[in-house]
Amino acid sequence: MVDGVDDEGLSAGAVARRLGIAVTTLRTWHQRYGLGPGGHAPGHHRRYDSDDLARLETMRRLTAHGVPAAEAARIALATPADGQPEVPEPRRDGGGHTVAVGRAGAQARGLARAAMRLDALTVRDLVEQAVAEHGVVATWQDLLCPVLVGIGTRHAATSRLIEVEHLVSRCITEVFGAVPRPVPGTPVPVLLACADDEQHSLPLEALSAALAERGVGTRLLGARVPGRSLLDAVRRTGPALVLIWSHAPQTADTGVLADLLTMPRRPALVVAAGPGWPEELPDGVLTPDSLAAAITLAASV
Repeated sequence: MVDGVDDEGLSAGAVARRLGIAVTTLRTWHQRYGLGPGGHAPGHHRRYDSDDLARLETMRRLTAHGVPAAEAARIALATPADGQPEVPEPRRDGGGHTVAVGRAGAQARGLARAAMRLDALTVRDLVEQAVAEHGVVATWQDLLCPVLVGIGTRHAATSRLIEVEHLVSRCITEVFGAVPRPVPGTPVPVLLACADDEQHSLPLEALSAALAERGVGTRLLGARVPGRSLLDAVRRTGPALVLIWSHAPQTADTGVLADLLTMPRRPALVVAAGPGWPEELPDGVLTPDSLAAAITLAASV
């Protein structure tokens, strides 16, 4: 039994509250990816047991870090009972080419070991090498997310390793921040911000760095941006695209999206990214389901 999951299991509503996601998201993960409840008693609804909850927690963490839902589900279903996610195998892109992550497993293990030693210099060096060899997107999805999820899963089980997660996050921020940006004077069409009270800014830092690799300038406002401040920034800068990240339902304010859509000089594209947003959003709001999809939208402006 794990953290209050008794022999009878948990209902969908209890699991959704526990993970901080909408029940509709939970149902979608069940219907599309097979991440459903395993426990079943005759005459009763299926219940989620400890193993189901562990897989769903992995799914939530991966999607929160920008991993595409289908890929996150594959990793979650392959996660062993000890909660350590497997590193994804090399994938193929839309053109059928193998994504260059052949050493991802060894790199992830080395990165995890350095993180546990709080060896910031090695962590930073490994992330820098991966970005130089594979680019920001492959590094984020195939190396960093599995390591961050592994650390987060162990923290959830032990209430420890906060210092490890903070150190790794800081090193990632430094490496992504060092990716060369467009020269001064280049148009900056993209504004990125976390929702009010949202502290998970690493996915936006990955997006900003990935767009920089493609020559697209961004303004990154970072974590916990109040709605009023975001609207003020939009009025002052006139971006073509505004993307707001929400990790959990309690930070997803659809009112800000509606305000953006009704501005006199509204952005051409208003984007809600992250697992916190509900399925029902104001008409005209775009919802990319992966880092690659968000990059495609941003590059289009």
